[in-house]
Amino acid sequence: MVRSQVARSVESWPTRGTIRLTMSQAIVDYLSVQYSARDGQRQRLIPAMFGIFGHGNVAGLGQGLYERGRDLPYYQPRNEQSMVHAALGYARAMNRRATLACTSSIGPGATNMLTGAATATINRLPVLLLPADYYATRHQGPVLQQLQHPTEADVSVNDAFRPLSRFFDRITRPEQLLTALPEAMRVLTDPVETGAVTLSLPQDIQTEAYGFPRHFFAERTWAIERRAPDAARIAEAIALLREAERPVIIAGGGVHYSEAWTELLAFAETTGIPVVETFAGRGAIRQESPVRLGGGGVSGTRAAAHAVATADFVLAIGTRLADFTTGSQGIFAAEGVRFVSINIVSRDAHRLGALPIVADARLALVALREAARAAGVRVDEARRAEIAGWCAEWEDTLRREIDVDRPGERMAQGALIRTLNAQARPGDCVLSAAGGFPGDLQKLWDPTGGCDLFLEFGYSCMGWEIPAGIGARMTGRSGEVYVLVGDGTYLMNPTEIVTALQERLKITLVISDNHGFQIIRNLQMGRVGHSFGNEFRARDRAGHLAGDYLPVDYAANAASLGARVWRAHTREELRAALAEARAETGPCAIVVETEPHRYLPDSGVWWDIAPAEVSDDPTTREIRERYERDRAERQRLHY
Repeated sequence: MVRSQVARSVESWPTRGTIRLTMSQAIVDYLSVQYSARDGQRQRLIPAMFGIFGHGNVAGLGQGLYERGRDLPYYQPRNEQSMVHAALGYARAMNRRATLACTSSIGPGATNMLTGAATATINRLPVLLLPADYYATRHQGPVLQQLQHPTEADVSVNDAFRPLSRFFDRITRPEQLLTALPEAMRVLTDPVETGAVTLSLPQDIQTEAYGFPRHFFAERTWAIERRAPDAARIAEAIALLREAERPVIIAGGGVHYSEAWTELLAFAETTGIPVVETFAGRGAIRQESPVRLGGGGVSGTRAAAHAVATADFVLAIGTRLADFTTGSQGIFAAEGVRFVSINIVSRDAHRLGALPIVADARLALVALREAARAAGVRVDEARRAEIAGWCAEWEDTLRREIDVDRPGERMAQGALIRTLNAQARPGDCVLSAAGGFPGDLQKLWDPTGGCDLFLEFGYSCMGWEIPAGIGARMTGRSGEVYVLVGDGTYLMNPTEIVTALQERLKITLVISDNHGFQIIRNLQMGRVGHSFGNEFRARDRAGHLAGDYLPVDYAANAASLGARVWRAHTREELRAALAEARAETGPCAIVVETEPHRYLPDSGVWWDIAPAEVSDDPTTREIRERYERDRAERQRLHY
């Protein structure tokens, strides 16, 4: 039986009175009995804690975990940023129903977590951060790694977490936990507010004791609620939809977090409205269907781009409609296009002047389907045939560009993805966040085989992938966990392979060695006209980074960290390596040297990246002139 958000398990209440614990011991005990529940499914809200210990937390939370952490296992990462990413991979794989805690020492250990905090809040993923802080008593004078602000004596480096956190509190007395911890749990489990939650813990207060009420440590279950849609809003949306001739659905990450896959497919097929997916929404349609258009936006398919550009009605579901999705507000080209947006966050539901349906995606789609069926809403045959033609044309383009190897060239990254896609099985998952892989996966990935795709592109954080793969594996997934990274991203954060080795957590890295940040070089060529500073090259005689490619051995590097490695040069070798890796029980790495300057066909969607307004270079000036023409013709604002 699911208890309400404020209900406690009466049978598990400890006896009355108090128990004397340090602040750190109290945190460990409290986190050990917190649960979340949705739709009758109950699980531990924070089942484990990552941490790297230093003088700021080793005698505090370190001691608390050692003495009282039987039900809160400790995991040892290699980098503080990485442990936050691992927690986010866990939260993503759990559809935000659970996450992990992360503790660091004072100073650089704390600030190393800032990038993870930003990733969490921007991508709307819950994580609990417990950085150590300076001494609250101040008797010690300036302590090691303390920030001495010239005008604000109470500021520490941890105040940098404030704009990156959905909830921040500095705990200067142990008893402040009585209000701070419940508020932290509320924010973590609130779909509207969730993100990074930071409790800053002064190192002396971590070891200070207080007589906590025993009932504070009773089991508590936090309900993740579903907000029902307003009936009047549903009626208004259907009235707009009945007038539309060319509607389209844009499905975002909210479809996954609401677990509304079945409801989305049912609504789309009932009405015949095609579905375009954002990065976070990839895989929202999980089976073959004429309504499935795949990835949309700047890095999406041309079929999706045509459908959105010609749409006179856009139903946005669980998406913020960021610039990659909207083509910097240039993709909606139809005159008088109308927007309806389903979102649990009111601010997001109102974007682009949309009719807002502030509600859970699953409940809203059920209501819309019933109303649409009653109203006889159905896309006409001519529009469905037009979309089918675009899809066939796009698939034909991909076959010509990807499925044929070019003489004298290395394997294309698109061919790598197609090969992995064909080998993936139900229950597997693929993770990527930065570089060229997310855009290529947005165009190419077919989720109908049952393999999940996690693209955390809201912050496109290089270094997220490997620890996030560990987090996804920690959820107990039975299938393979594939981490797709380029060589640039791999170099950002390879050391968590050691964590996977230590914990016997099976992940398989697929590393595309294309000798640099080639996707940014491609952007640079289109916006500057010249290559500079993006490829991994030695300096030439003129002193420029334009010499030979650097001979970096990524396979040897991964092997030195404990992974079993393969080198694949052809599709056949890649298939064989994937098959052998599936049989392994520890971390694996497959290195594929891919063609550096071979890219997938573009979507045709414009993106607002402004070239230099003033330049002595004629190529750059020409690019700027073209940009100004495109901006004037394409960019529109919707209110």
